[in-house]
Amino acid sequence: MATRRLGVGETLGALNAALGPGCTVWIKETRARHLRSRDFLAPHRALQARFDDGQVPEHLLHVLACLQGPGVAPVLRCAPTPAGLSLQLQRPAVFERVLSAVAAYATPASPALPGQRVLLHCPALRSSACALRLSQLRTVLVADHLARALRAHGVCVRLVPAVQDPHMLTFLQQLRVDWPAASERASSHTLRSHALEELISAHDGRTLSPGILGRLCLKELVEEQGRTAGYDPNLNNCLVTEDLLSVLAELQEALWHWPEDSHPGLAGAPDTGTDSCLVVHVVSCEEEFQQQKLDLLWQKLVDKAPLRQKHLICGPVKVTGAPGPLMTAPEYYNFRHAQVCKASALKHGGDLAQDPGWTEIFGVLSVATIKFEMLSTAPQSQGEWLLLFNNILPFPDLLSQTAMLDCTAPGLHITAHTEMMCKFLVQLSMDFSSYYNRVHILGVSTQHNGLGRAERYRVKTKEAEDETSRPLLFQEPRPHRFGQMFVRLQLLRAVREVLHTGLAMLGLPPLSHI
Repeated sequence: MATRRLGVGETLGALNAALGPGCTVWIKETRARHLRSRDFLAPHRALQARFDDGQVPEHLLHVLACLQGPGVAPVLRCAPTPAGLSLQLQRPAVFERVLSAVAAYATPASPALPGQRVLLHCPALRSSACALRLSQLRTVLVADHLARALRAHGVCVRLVPAVQDPHMLTFLQQLRVDWPAASERASSHTLRSHALEELISAHDGRTLSPGILGRLCLKELVEEQGRTAGYDPNLNNCLVTEDLLSVLAELQEALWHWPEDSHPGLAGAPDTGTDSCLVVHVVSCEEEFQQQKLDLLWQKLVDKAPLRQKHLICGPVKVTGAPGPLMTAPEYYNFRHAQVCKASALKHGGDLAQDPGWTEIFGVLSVATIKFEMLSTAPQSQGEWLLLFNNILPFPDLLSQTAMLDCTAPGLHITAHTEMMCKFLVQLSMDFSSYYNRVHILGVSTQHNGLGRAERYRVKTKEAEDETSRPLLFQEPRPHRFGQMFVRLQLLRAVREVLHTGLAMLGLPPLSHI
């Protein structure tokens, strides 16, 4: 029977449970100076709230020192300190458990509920590529990342709208955004008939502009939803057009008919249980008012409209170093691509942009720059235990958190943790860079003398891959490299596995050199 992987959440849960009922006490340390002596801390102030004198009874200290359970990391020692109750794990045992089952730490901590489905709607993709604003581009990247995170978590995801503009499809491929293309428009005949019935009763005799079928009053629906729902109180009349009905028809079609490979037992036939699906509209702050109208119109015109609709609002975008504030998305891509080419030319010399071998690399670097700029801000930190404790061990929990949508929260709006993966990867790269610059994985070799940093990295990475790809039984005996060297090689493999999985959540392939 396979040993269950260790988890930060499981360990924290067991630590808190060991102290008896009450509020959460323990925290996981992340800073290098604290991790020199402890991995978890129950702060003194929190202990005072739990125990009258702030002193943990002796029998509870013994329980904590002998803590066991599924997914719980083994404890080395637990002792009172001026900062509080300090606990350190059996680090060699944790290393052995984690590095012997690296693949298990590149999957979400908890699977999704069977049959859970999410319809992701990104209205920005109905515009043309040349007119796509940066705030709209952000919604596209957020929706793409969220779809990847949800699917990795086992959720059935359907993406709307299917893109019709061929230039938009080309641009999405350039951005490495995986989005469906349109085959044919959904029929809006039924919706049109229903809408016309509603429009007759709402008609006030005034002449309507060409292309507008009529007006519908949404005030009643806004009042029914209540102030807590989050709808704009200024919402009143909605001008109904053929294009608006086509949008609703596509949403309804997507909600009722899921692809055959979307989920066992749910494919093919129409699903009348629309309440089992969460609809998430990913929109920019400029598009929110119009999306609220569409949301309410769907409820008014369709009897079986989804019960759970949430709006994920993306804020405005400010591009660092941009020549102008009104750049379109393609102009933004070209701007970042030119910067990448210029930086590489300064680093390596020559015009590498004309080299076919570098074309793919420059494309990936440009997209990576855009995605990280759109989805994150860079943090800081550093250390072998830091790499494992701060980056590898918590990664399954991170995968679960990026796919977490709280559809039970009151109100119209919903939040998504799409920034977490970018922050995590930035942190991991900083931690690994610090570790790599300080630690010789295979020792200093004379054949590496005279090589630049990038070349040494490629040589050492190739050596590490060669070493870890062969069974230990068939590796030639090198007494001066045993023990610590093989642990470090396994650690590099674990870092690579986590890094590649994280990049895949952003639709980015790993590069062998830059």
